[in-house]
Amino acid sequence: MSLRSSRTWGTIANMHSEKEKSFLQKLGPGFITGCSDDDPSGIGTFAQTGAIFGYAQLWLMVFTVPFMIAVQEMCGRIGLTTGKGLSGVIRKHYSRKLLCVAVVLLLVANTVNIGADLGAMAAAAQLLIPIPFAALVLVMTVVTLLLEIFVTYQTYVSYLKYLTLSLFGYFLVAFTVRQDWGAIAYATFIPTITFSNVYLMNIVAVLGTSISPYLFFWQAGEEVEEEVAHGKLHAMGVGTPKITNSDIKTMRVDTAVGMGFSNLVTYFIIMTTASTLHRNGIFDIQTAADAAEALRPIAGNFAYVLFTLGIIGTGLLAVPVLAGSASYAVAEAFQWREGLYLKLERAHGFYGVITIATLIGLLVNFTPISPFAMLYYTAVLNGIIAPPLLVIILLIGNNRKIMGERVNGRLGNFFGIVITAVMAVAGVAVIYSFWR
Repeated sequence: MSLRSSRTWGTIANMHSEKEKSFLQKLGPGFITGCSDDDPSGIGTFAQTGAIFGYAQLWLMVFTVPFMIAVQEMCGRIGLTTGKGLSGVIRKHYSRKLLCVAVVLLLVANTVNIGADLGAMAAAAQLLIPIPFAALVLVMTVVTLLLEIFVTYQTYVSYLKYLTLSLFGYFLVAFTVRQDWGAIAYATFIPTITFSNVYLMNIVAVLGTSISPYLFFWQAGEEVEEEVAHGKLHAMGVGTPKITNSDIKTMRVDTAVGMGFSNLVTYFIIMTTASTLHRNGIFDIQTAADAAEALRPIAGNFAYVLFTLGIIGTGLLAVPVLAGSASYAVAEAFQWREGLYLKLERAHGFYGVITIATLIGLLVNFTPISPFAMLYYTAVLNGIIAPPLLVIILLIGNNRKIMGERVNGRLGNFFGIVITAVMAVAGVAVIYSFWR
């Protein structure tokens, strides 16, 4: 090869490298939100789905993608346009009682979810390191709090982005075991619905885990954090953001990539547990760590280690998101200073909520209540409380006094209304099945 050709190929390679770097830099709140959706509690729910139903509920992952994108795009656009998180917008334009109910439900659900995630991380780490559970869960809690409270926002966001790489382990796991690709294709594109309590409850749990209230509050708050970090807004909730159509486009791409990646990971988790646990008659999985342990004799040590490390990595990603979204909601409800860009001494209330929610979550692990029972029913609870919040998000997204020219389009409204109706009907069906 000539020197000139070598330089040409080098230039092309550098251009591709720069494009990839630029693309990765544009991934932010939407991508982190999507990846945090696959937290240890979510992994436990999805592993249970594959163990109980095999491939039968894979169609849900295809079904939910456009709805996840539409809902999170609305939340991101609300944050960008108003310069406020959801709680701040609701407080200003809607009933305080409604805000109080939404924040309390979010806080309770998130705190239990934090506890389940911390416990799952510690249990997973215990599979690899022979250290007492209590010591491991305490270390997980302390590390998470120190990073969230004392690390600067830009560094912290970079740390969260790197943690998303742990999710790639589930792609590798799926291809280390034998799969029935014909059955997978059929289950993916031909929905199978059984009208039983267990089947319906699991659909609500999967929807509640995938389209979850904490994701709504987190992404709206993080979009505002990004505006502050890039000088487009002086402070959260103060003034009008200086955003462009390019900012909206970047947010939409970021959100679509995040939600698509999240569902792809979920798809592979269900596929893996269906082809291993379900196929071998293992139908009862209590935690994500149980799923990893059960995989070991069937899929081998490689799959076992990857699955386990994925639980720890996603937990370190998700716990700050859960605590942070609760803190955004509470701080805006009481009009406290909030934002990860602020130091501790300037936002005591904001960081206080993060600390208290995380510590109560830690204590949840020392109660006699089964962590998986709390986790699973929290997912169901999220699925039930999401529709009222989705109605509010739709109202905000279509309100020209709030959104100006950046109101919802027809396609966004279609997906938003359909998923709200579906989740509402599914939630009512589950409640009715218990009362019947």
